Amino acid sequence: MDEDKQINNTSQQLGEPIEVKQAMNSDSPVPMNANEPGSEVTEQVADATSVPENTVTPSKENGVAAGQTVDTAALAQMSQQIESLKAQLEERSSQYMRIAADFENYRKRTIKEKEDLEAQAKRNAITELLPVVDNFERARSQIKPQNDGEMAIHKSYQGVYKLLVDSLKRLGVSPMRPEGQPFDPNLHEAVMREPTDEYPEGTVLEELVRGYYLGDRVLRHAMVKVAAPKEDTPSSEENQSPPTNS
Repeated sequence: MDEDKQINNTSQQLGEPIEVKQAMNSDSPVPMNANEPGSEVTEQVADATSVPENTVTPSKENGVAAGQTVDTAALAQMSQQIESLKAQLEERSSQYMRIAADFENYRKRTIKEKEDLEAQAKRNAITELLPVVDNFERARSQIKPQNDGEMAIHKSYQGVYKLLVDSLKRLGVSPMRPEGQPFDPNLHEAVMREPTDEYPEGTVLEELVRGYYLGDRVLRHAMVKVAAPKEDTPSSEENQSPPTNS
């Protein structure tokens, strides 16, 4: 009984209905209808389960929008990186093309310089041999063998001359044949002039020192004698004085 009194007093202090407390303290299984109107338990449960109006519940639409924003920013950054890489690739490609062109020009220039040096060395060496050829030709034109011994000597050095000329031909050396051709200062060097009526003026009459080609270039100019117009001798005129009138 004392316990019931204490419970009743506590219930009165808390403001709870006495009927509810009695039902709670009773041992009989009396069902409580929590859905009945006016029940404080129902109101408390409803207040506990209610959601505040100011509370924002994340929705699926908001999540999709945020994800799309993040994806757009990432795509923009990736596009910017791709454009930067493309610009770097084009710059490197341009540098490579310039370096390749410079190297090709250097290779061609080096090959040409090498060929020019080889040709110049070849020209210098052959030019030093040409006086030897000239001496052999003078000997052949001036020496007339008189006996068998002289003929044997003549044939021996002529064999050497022929061997030298054949070697020069294999190197690309060929002689000029200017006789009867018009004088060309690019090929000939005039050292004598001979007045004549048989050939036109400026015609090469004789080759004094033979000229040579090396390939298609002049190795040595030919020293020639050129035809000149023949000067007419002035005729003597008799000075006759006019007759005097007597």
